[in-house]
Amino acid sequence: MKILALNCGSSSIKYKVFAWGKQEVLVEGQVERIGIADGCVSHEVALKQILKELPEIAAVGHRVVHGGEKFKSSMLITPEVLEEIKKVKDLAPLHNPPNIEGIESAQKVWPKIPHIAVFDTAFHQTMPEIAYTYAVPYEWYKMYGVRRYGFHGTSHLYVSRRAAVMLKKPVAETNVITMHIGNGVSIAAIKNGISVDTSMGLTPLEGAVMGTRSGDIDPGILLFMIEKEGFYADQLDNILNKKSGLFGITGKYMDRRDIYKSAEAGDQRAQLAIDIEVYRLKKYLGAYLAVLGKLDALVFTAGAGEKNWKLRERVLEGCEGLGLVLDREKNRVAKSHEVEADISFPGSQSKILVIPTDEERVFIEDVVAILENRYDVHTKFTYSFERPDYQRTK
Repeated sequence: MKILALNCGSSSIKYKVFAWGKQEVLVEGQVERIGIADGCVSHEVALKQILKELPEIAAVGHRVVHGGEKFKSSMLITPEVLEEIKKVKDLAPLHNPPNIEGIESAQKVWPKIPHIAVFDTAFHQTMPEIAYTYAVPYEWYKMYGVRRYGFHGTSHLYVSRRAAVMLKKPVAETNVITMHIGNGVSIAAIKNGISVDTSMGLTPLEGAVMGTRSGDIDPGILLFMIEKEGFYADQLDNILNKKSGLFGITGKYMDRRDIYKSAEAGDQRAQLAIDIEVYRLKKYLGAYLAVLGKLDALVFTAGAGEKNWKLRERVLEGCEGLGLVLDREKNRVAKSHEVEADISFPGSQSKILVIPTDEERVFIEDVVAILENRYDVHTKFTYSFERPDYQRTK
């Protein structure tokens, strides 16, 4: 059985074809500049181009960023399910519309095979009310769904389950903090195997400092800047999502490689950006330690989490009193997107792990399980990567 994992962004499509029987990736790639000059005119045209490169497939798994409260697990996309996804598109205006366009285009290109939605928000639907409720008029929640949802769910699910394997503990007895640090950044507190809090909120804008997103700010800043500059909602949306974060602080860089290089050359704003990011990550680490009470492991994942040893070292400076003691030599050699590593010093009360994420693996396994009628919500479902003998597919 060959499964296509599809991730449709506003101007790009990432894809991977997985042969379930052979447990191997057959094809993977990316189409960019969709709807932009010199690129494909639409997702449908791009998918037709991709189709020429693909073997015959049995099903498609679609990444859907926001599922609202309706979806607590991956779902076969029926007309009713697609309509419900469209109802919550206002909760993720930058992400859900291209996800929806990708689904509709793929259904036209592959009309006779099943299409399954895999939701970024589903993993965090276990959060208690005290964690997901904002201190704003409660009617906003009842009328418009204003609450914390959380994102990067497939990544947090994958690495937390792999952490349990590395710790040789049952998932249901494992407490971990997972730090997904890429261009987008989110942290999750996972208690007894389930998400109890996470840094992103109603949208992926809340939380840690990110490549171009502000993360946590005083809401009064928006009112202040509206008064000073007369900004409209779409202008503020663009500034907070695309011109803030590391890019906003440095004024020119969103890629951490450029920022670290510039800081080493004496750029004070680049150094400030590094210091602010580290400080914010430390604050979340401390907060989630308090939430969990007992920590089995801290997990770093995603692009910078997996490869930026300097960032990890800075985040963990001074955390020895919290039971997190870093082995600096192990940390400096752990910079692979393929190899899992324990970078904690012997005797560290809590383990410090680097686990490369594999969100597509979650996509594939959810799709296959749905097709074979054995799927369940993630709190009751066991993935193949939870086995001690599991080998990551390259």
